[in-house]
Amino acid sequence: MTVSYRHSESPAFQQALLRSERIRILIILGTIAAAFLLRTIRTIVVAGSENVSLWWVTFELLGLFAIYESMMLRAVNRAIRKGHGLGSSVWISNIIAETFLPALGLILISSSSIDLAYRSLANPAVLFFFLSIILSVLRLNPSLCRLSGLVAASSYLIAAAYLGWRPSLSEGTSLLSPQKAVLGYALTLMVAGFVAAVVAGEVRKQVDAALREAETRRQVQRLEHDLEVARSIQQSLLPSGAPEIEGFEIAGWNRPADQTGGDYYDWQCLPDGRLVVALADVTGHGIGPALLAAVCRAYARAIFRGCGDLLPAMEQINTALAGDIGEGKFVTFVTAVCAPRSSRVELLSAGHGPLFLYVLKDDRFDEMGAQGLPLGIIADFVSEPPKALDLSPGDLLVLATDGFFEWANPQDELFGPKRLEQVIRASRVKHPNEIISDLYQAVIEFSGGTKQQDDLTAVIIKRK
Repeated sequence: MTVSYRHSESPAFQQALLRSERIRILIILGTIAAAFLLRTIRTIVVAGSENVSLWWVTFELLGLFAIYESMMLRAVNRAIRKGHGLGSSVWISNIIAETFLPALGLILISSSSIDLAYRSLANPAVLFFFLSIILSVLRLNPSLCRLSGLVAASSYLIAAAYLGWRPSLSEGTSLLSPQKAVLGYALTLMVAGFVAAVVAGEVRKQVDAALREAETRRQVQRLEHDLEVARSIQQSLLPSGAPEIEGFEIAGWNRPADQTGGDYYDWQCLPDGRLVVALADVTGHGIGPALLAAVCRAYARAIFRGCGDLLPAMEQINTALAGDIGEGKFVTFVTAVCAPRSSRVELLSAGHGPLFLYVLKDDRFDEMGAQGLPLGIIADFVSEPPKALDLSPGDLLVLATDGFFEWANPQDELFGPKRLEQVIRASRVKHPNEIISDLYQAVIEFSGGTKQQDDLTAVIIKRK
């Protein structure tokens, strides 16, 4: 009979199997010590030459058994330390050895006062067969349990035959006669092995399930840790403070839907003193879009530093991203360029909209769409020229991602652009930081507890 192991068994299961085997061997060693102690006490209480002789035989046999189990324990401990399993040959030879030694005990530890026909029945060594079968459950392998029962039954019959037992199947023989009782014992050992196999199979299922759950929990914890690291890195890429440019107040804010998101905002001072303000929204949210957003930020910063003109710079960013973005992915990107002590703001949107301009003196909102296609869709950037906005004191340019507009309440009603305009109008005299805070609070109150489904990012440019 061969013993097979699934190739899919994890290292964690192998370690659990070895730890279970170590417990099994320790129980056997404890049983050997207890058996020797009882035999010693009995020899002391009932003195006699035969008892002393049997004590020596017991000492030698149990000592041999203990040495073998100690060697097996050492091999198991070594396998645990090195993180590898034991081969099938080791398990099979162990079963043969552990069932051979009780059979040897039947032969050697037999009292001459017991009738020859009953010596294989009235011997405590028989109990070691059952102990070996019961403990085979801890090997968590039904095949080994069945093998243990079959080998135990076979070695028991061989020992009984050596002691003089001969089978008798005649109808006149009583079931309690030694001839048939020995067969009953052997059959019981074999059945015990198959019962142990059923128990071992159920225990193995529970261990497998527990290990899978533990491994899943570890993977989730590792993933959460990695996402938290990615979140901290992504957040560190956002501006740490408001930019200083004469004539403007500028603020930005971001809150991803998951640990990481596909939105980002940024500002960058050019060598000529102008300030580039950017906001981008990568399709989707999570770790993939977050990586793409970081790539987009790096391209934008490098290209804007070397090319301060909006349209050529956007064309270069699009060309760079088109080679990195997979099919079905794109980036909406809007850039505003402010100059110190100037009311002029240049605006170019690649697929990002709507954009809002609040004109204070008229208490009016101008809603603007995108001039060009989103970045990464095609290699050649298609766009109208940038818009030139002339901001008066108190005017606001609002750039926001669609996470604000598309957040729905329990009635599936979207927050929408009009509510955004109402919040901006009510907070128009405040600093951009406070306006964004009011906008976020308004969205939260409107949502009625529904989960944030998309990233939220906003940038407000206010003319002083």
